[in-house]
Amino acid sequence: MIGAIRAAPLAIPFKLSFKHASAARASTQAIWVAASGTDRLTGFGEGCPREYVTGESVKTAQAFVAAHAASWCGGIRDLATLSAWVDAHSREIDANPAAWTAVELALLDLFGKARGVPVESLLGLPPLHGRFRYTAVLGDAPPEEFEAHLARYRQVGFREFKIKLAGEGPRDLAKVKALQAAGIPPASVRADANNLWKNADAAIAALEALEFRFFALEEPLAAGDYAGMAQVAEALGSRIIVDESMARASQLEGLPGAQDRWLANLRVSKMGGVLRSLDFLQSARRRGVRVIVGAHVGETSLLTRAGMLVASAAGDALAAQEGAFGTHLLEHDVVESPLMFGAGGILDAGALAIGAAPGWGLHIREPS
Repeated sequence: MIGAIRAAPLAIPFKLSFKHASAARASTQAIWVAASGTDRLTGFGEGCPREYVTGESVKTAQAFVAAHAASWCGGIRDLATLSAWVDAHSREIDANPAAWTAVELALLDLFGKARGVPVESLLGLPPLHGRFRYTAVLGDAPPEEFEAHLARYRQVGFREFKIKLAGEGPRDLAKVKALQAAGIPPASVRADANNLWKNADAAIAALEALEFRFFALEEPLAAGDYAGMAQVAEALGSRIIVDESMARASQLEGLPGAQDRWLANLRVSKMGGVLRSLDFLQSARRRGVRVIVGAHVGETSLLTRAGMLVASAAGDALAAQEGAFGTHLLEHDVVESPLMFGAGGILDAGALAIGAAPGWGLHIREPS
């Protein structure tokens, strides 16, 4: 039985600021949830509300949890009743995906601990194992700073890169020149525009001027402008990554043309939890759309762990993985041994032995 569900803001300073076209950030913007059982066990969850992605704020996320906590304690007892609540309340989750993610992750952690099994076992998935390769993500920084970050990534052996575009020709061209000078092929680079351009013609003109054929372009136009994005893809011979435009499985039906030209950025907190992420993954696989298991800037090891579950479930449908910054970015993490990439962008799940421990298998230092 669930005894209590409580939520609080989580703000951890960054070691360096991170900027893209939609926001600049110097600390986490998250909600932290603790779900306590009557057996004295506690499960933990995290969500990342973003006004420009999910329409949520930390305050609205807290309000959502406060409004429903009592009914969850009385009505959710196990995985079956948790799944039933998700199925019956899709509209509420659509409006509050990050808030619900934090709750769902906490409940999965609690139920796994109560049964003495990892979350994968609870969900009928294979045990977590193997090595996860992450992408080097470079924010919208001035040329010298961008080049320094790029050099550090290359020194530790990263193979895949994602850059944030500014929509300013000289600034973006300097990033491309730095990539070329480093000998990084365009096929190893994705570019995220964060909905920069108003129409396809403007996006095509700006991107053609860079003379760099990115492997894929993320959200070049307004969220939901699938036809315009398809036009950009056709003109530039590139793939399109949908992120802000893709928060639930039903939206896959709006993707026009060849489905292998599209990639979906599947961020657990944006999708509304692990259960909905797994459902989305199944729908995407049926349509031939591959996924990138992404991350919000500033996620702690808890959301990294949830993302690893989804990435493992994706199998050959996984195109790339982002996140796992841990204390590379955060001043401190919520776990004693942060989950974060090492040399080559690799996080070795087997070496950490988290796949066999109950719940999420993390030793949490609960924020005060």
